[in-house]
Amino acid sequence: MAVPIPVRSPFLIVNPKAYLTGSELMRLAHLTDELAGDFNIDVVFTAQHIDLRSVVAETTNLCVTAQHVDPIVPGRGMGHILAEGLAEAGVKAVVLNHAEHPLTLADLDRTMRRCEEVGLATIVCADSDLQCRAVADLDPSGMICEPTANIGTGQMDAGDYIERTTQIVKNVDPAILVVQAAGVSRGADITRVLQQGADCSGGTSGIIKHPDWREILTEMFQALADHRDAQATGTAASTAAPAN
Repeated sequence: MAVPIPVRSPFLIVNPKAYLTGSELMRLAHLTDELAGDFNIDVVFTAQHIDLRSVVAETTNLCVTAQHVDPIVPGRGMGHILAEGLAEAGVKAVVLNHAEHPLTLADLDRTMRRCEEVGLATIVCADSDLQCRAVADLDPSGMICEPTANIGTGQMDAGDYIERTTQIVKNVDPAILVVQAAGVSRGADITRVLQQGADCSGGTSGIIKHPDWREILTEMFQALADHRDAQATGTAASTAAPAN
């Protein structure tokens, strides 16, 4: 049975991939942690494996998440990442099957089961409608649904991909948290994603490559907070782009 991701919807994902490590990664982690507290919004924050323990130790509002783990058990496994090691370090979740680190179906299934054994939540990536349905059937804690062609482009899907794939996942299990973040670069993008049914948005290049991390993160947190508050009062959040 999937381990729940310890976050409340709507939440933000900040995924630095391999763009940052060390002091720069920690600068982003500290800033994200500060704003998460200010806005009372939960965050899934990924990092390179070598930085995970530091992020856990120096933040309080982040669901610290690994970018991969391997389906090994304690013993032989030189060079592979052990799930027990992540759990012991305070990591709460793992992203699996990203387009930049795809897994076979068999390896994905084995890895997800290993994560469950040690109490790690799984956030699994999928692309097409068929992939989204197949991955949802494997019982992940959450899913990142994203068309590979839009990753890192700053351009969101212009059609109904977000609404369609989110519904595919929710039809399998409404408890699976759905992240839609491909091409997201502004707060207005996050508003659109949430209004189309997703539980989370955020991203990588839209944050990392922005000249002012505080400015773009504040804009994204504000969009999430506005959506949360609109849901609480039964009103619709605005989809208007922020003024320049």
